[in-house]
Amino acid sequence: MRILFTILPGAGTFHPHVPLALALKRAGHEVAFAVARSYCPTVEAAGFTCFPAGYDWLMSEREHVVAVVRKQLGSARFSPLEDMYAAFLAPRMVPELLVLVDEWAPDVVVRDPMEFAGCIAAEARGVPHAACGPLFAFWAGAWHGRPNEIGKPVFDDVRVAHGLPPDPKLTMLHRYLHLAFLPPSFPDPRLEIPSTVHFLRSPGFNQSEGESLPDWVPPLAKLPVVHASLGTVFHRTPGVYDAIIEGLKDQRINLIVTVGKDQDPARYGVQPPNVRLERYIPHSLLLPLCDAVITHCGFSSVMACLEQGLPMVAMPLAGDQPANAGRCVALGAARLVVPDERTPRSIREAVLEVLGTPVYRTSARRVQCEMESLPGPEHAVGLLEQLASARAPVANTQTRAASAG
Repeated sequence: MRILFTILPGAGTFHPHVPLALALKRAGHEVAFAVARSYCPTVEAAGFTCFPAGYDWLMSEREHVVAVVRKQLGSARFSPLEDMYAAFLAPRMVPELLVLVDEWAPDVVVRDPMEFAGCIAAEARGVPHAACGPLFAFWAGAWHGRPNEIGKPVFDDVRVAHGLPPDPKLTMLHRYLHLAFLPPSFPDPRLEIPSTVHFLRSPGFNQSEGESLPDWVPPLAKLPVVHASLGTVFHRTPGVYDAIIEGLKDQRINLIVTVGKDQDPARYGVQPPNVRLERYIPHSLLLPLCDAVITHCGFSSVMACLEQGLPMVAMPLAGDQPANAGRCVALGAARLVVPDERTPRSIREAVLEVLGTPVYRTSARRVQCEMESLPGPEHAVGLLEQLASARAPVANTQTRAASAG
């Protein structure tokens, strides 16, 4: 079986697919990725075949694409989901994917939920496809978020241009199979989950460039360890790291801040011995040493924290992050710091509350146990094999309530 992954060009979208891709290779299947040309070297360094496709950009430098799309719109209105990911990026990737599907002949296309060209190209060529990743709200009654952040994507024009009928209900996005590597309790209970969604456990992956722990880890003073990270896309948001450091540097904790591979930790000046600043440390190596995490609530970061049973201070910045933060708070695993309260004092109070209130840790560990009870990537391989063979929707016979135990 040949499986083509179509992803967005960034660590936050590539890393979650790696455990499944490796499981497919172990099962004897052939795997390849299609992504923007500039990200191909990272995919290839991880040991996978990579085909360049679509607009050439990087998620870590998304400001350029945002500027291009805003200029085309010529108005103040802008929705990243609707205007950038759906209307701008997808149509530019479909033609190259059609050629790739014709020449490489995948049996199944697996796409990131925010990458939309893969399912359009697959349907245009009669190839079954699956989504792999978080359950974004792509079905009735689930649109949420701040104004101009979440907009309903529309693909009818590009579908018709490639010989497909309109799909106003967006059935295409979950038509055959959705591999949801998250606990069943995490989606908003108001969502009507499609029958093709299967909840799975991911072992996590975030060492695509051979990273390791710094020499000073793990010998740390016997104090609580708090890690702060704003991910790989919005980590340049002004003032946030400054507020975190200022609020916590005088506390009796070990504060480990990762500022991003493209940022210089020295810009924050000399810090006391209990504060360590690095560009990047893989969560898979660092989180087992932590007691709490300050996070922007990107989906992969949240799942990594819950996999370790770690309580969080949720500081959402954009996109799906407010919704992810809301679910962490609803599950009892996080204390929320909203943008208007993003001050050193508020951050310090939130961190001290999370460290000093056992219910946060208890709630996070409850979700951790739920995740550990789910089937892993090997089960997802079987689902994809079934999809390739039957070329028909792969329904989940369990309800979400049953899956949650």
